[in-house]
Amino acid sequence: MEFYATLGTACSRRETLEDMFRAGMTGIRLNLSHTSLKECRPLLESRFFPAARTAGVMPRLMIDLQGPELRVGQLPYPIQLREGKDVLLGDGGIPVPDTVLDMARPGRKIALDDSAMLLEVRRASHSVLLCRVVRGGTLNSKKSLAVLGLDTPAPTLTREDLANLDLAGELGVTCVMQPFVRGRKDVENLRQALDQRGLDIPIMAKIESRQGVERLDEILSAADQLCIARGDLGNTMPLWQLPGVQKRIARRCREGKKPFCLVTQLLWSMQENPVPTRAEVADIYNGVLDGAAALMLTGETAIGKHPVQAMTYLVKTARCAMEDMGKG
Repeated sequence: MEFYATLGTACSRRETLEDMFRAGMTGIRLNLSHTSLKECRPLLESRFFPAARTAGVMPRLMIDLQGPELRVGQLPYPIQLREGKDVLLGDGGIPVPDTVLDMARPGRKIALDDSAMLLEVRRASHSVLLCRVVRGGTLNSKKSLAVLGLDTPAPTLTREDLANLDLAGELGVTCVMQPFVRGRKDVENLRQALDQRGLDIPIMAKIESRQGVERLDEILSAADQLCIARGDLGNTMPLWQLPGVQKRIARRCREGKKPFCLVTQLLWSMQENPVPTRAEVADIYNGVLDGAAALMLTGETAIGKHPVQAMTYLVKTARCAMEDMGKG
């Protein structure tokens, strides 16, 4: 089984990475919505790969492309969104893609940062949205954004994605995560871009939209692996429906003999706490029983206070599940 951490400030020291490898980490995910392979190159060459060698691990390096995902733009500083207050998106307010201004209408809900915050559109024009804060919090730059109930019209690959693929072979990328896959065509477009660069790198298609769920079978046949990305997937439905959808995707992966990765909030409380909740370890355990071939931490290792402990709990819980299944 593969155990991935998301690389960020919390785990960027070589010593921390060594400890995470020794805890059982097999690789890292680079979220290229927040950075680029070019920017990460010095860190990879001076810390990540040396840490893996010291720990005796052949590391996996997974890049998570930008794709058609919508995100908040660059903010001068974190913004406090207070429940019941109004906030502007667009001109004179929080920068958002033009697509959001075109899509959103009064009454629409807009989720931010994997639904940590929620806005309702009150007034809309071609350049700005006036929104009421339904669920508040602290908003940082480049956080995810979703207009609930609507699919995103956007190209499969951005210019930044193509530039990152140009460096993928040189920097030893072992897997490409493709976000917001909407159907077979998205996977084929990425496969073509890899072929043009002479790269034979597996594609992990992220299922995190209604289109992805509806076209699951055609995506399964085109991709090498799947990722059940529960963050944005949870934005598309009432949360109480999400576990059933996760179970159905896992079952189809098993039937189709396609490996899948489970991600988002596996150990979310460990961003602050050194010990997870009982529900979190049960979630990991059940994910392994459902057949997950990989597990991935996000904010727990990227910005959390206890990245080594989080990786330790992830690996030990998964290995316990495998032993109980008679696989370990």
